[in-house]
Amino acid sequence: MSEEEKKAKEGKAGKTGGADDAVLKPDPAKEGDSIRISSDVIAVITSIVSSDVPGIAGMSGGVVGGIAERLGRRDMTKGIRVDVDEDRISIELNVIVEYGKSIVDSTDKLKKQIRDHVEKTTGLTVEAININVQGINVPQEEGEEEKGTEKKENN
Repeated sequence: MSEEEKKAKEGKAGKTGGADDAVLKPDPAKEGDSIRISSDVIAVITSIVSSDVPGIAGMSGGVVGGIAERLGRRDMTKGIRVDVDEDRISIELNVIVEYGKSIVDSTDKLKKQIRDHVEKTTGLTVEAININVQGINVPQEEGEEEKGTEKKENN
C-alpha cells in the first residue's frame, strides 16, 4: 500500500459515508440491490450495549466530547471508533469503569455483549474489539451528597 493510500484510509477511518460503510452481501437473484450500514449505526449499537453492562460507568470521549456535553449536545458515539473493511468490523472504545468492580470481568462482558449484539443486528463479523480503560468512577458518599443538597437549600 502506498503512502497516499495509507493517508487516505487514515483520513476516512471512523467517519460515515462512502467507503467506510459496511456493505452486506446482496442477494445474487436481486441484481442492483445493496445495503450499506453506516459506521455511526454500529457505534450507536455499541453505546447502547455499553450502558447496560454492569461495571461500565460510561464512555470517555476526550476533551472534544466533554466540551460538546457541556454545551448540551450528547453524542452517543463519543469514545467509540468503528473501522469497516468490507464485511468485517473493528471497534475501539474508551470506557470508564465503576470503582470496586473487576476491570477484566467488566470489559470481558462488554466485549461479549458488543460482539453478540452487533453481529446479530447487522449480520456482519466483528473482527476485533479493543477497549481502553480511561478512568474509574468513584461514587460520592451519601454524606457528601447530603452536604451538597444542604448547601443548595441554604442559598
